[in-house]
Amino acid sequence: MTLRELIFSVDSEQYSDSAIYQKLRETKPEYGSNRHVQVKLIDGKIAVTNAHIGSLGDILTYSIDVEPDLNISKVQLLDAILHELSSNGFSDSEESDFWNDFDNLHKAKIVR
Repeated sequence: MTLRELIFSVDSEQYSDSAIYQKLRETKPEYGSNRHVQVKLIDGKIAVTNAHIGSLGDILTYSIDVEPDLNISKVQLLDAILHELSSNGFSDSEESDFWNDFDNLHKAKIVR
């Protein structure tokens, strides 16, 4: 399953207050690649990796690989990925500025 498929498989009402969820839902998938978002349990916590590689449209097309022994629901999986993608610790305005400028390719080259 890709991140886009996961986003559209959960109840959108549950995420009506999530700016990240709304942005991902509105973003058009792009080229994608053979990259995968990795989800596993580390020290008792769900760890998500490879969720920041590529543009937002690319990330939507990445397959999600969940560690075989990790038994989580789609909602728990999406929550973990959204938490990883969130700008934890930033104010709402800083988060909004980040997402509004996320598709700026010049900035992406500088940051990445």
